[in-house]
Amino acid sequence: MNRPKMNPPQAGGKMKLPVGPNAPGGYLMDVSSGMRVFRPVIDQEKCVHCLRCFLVCPDGTIDKSGEQLEIDYDYCKGCGICAHECKVKAIEMIMEGDA
Repeated sequence: MNRPKMNPPQAGGKMKLPVGPNAPGGYLMDVSSGMRVFRPVIDQEKCVHCLRCFLVCPDGTIDKSGEQLEIDYDYCKGCGICAHECKVKAIEMIMEGDA
């Protein structure tokens, strides 16, 4: 996915981190999947590409740039909003250990 890249600090310098409204909206800067218990899995056979999941994902982890929708699991927190809002039930929340 097209995430902002962080530049490593130069010798003797400090890393410039985005603060407040300076960071692009909808992007997480650090991998945040460690706290997830459930993960969403898209059944591509059932998916009708309505993009409701893309619109309601609070972390912007659903990628619609290809032919199929994909979830960036590095940034997905497993909140389940996408699965709850999917009208055709194409997204299922499964235990992280079963994935």
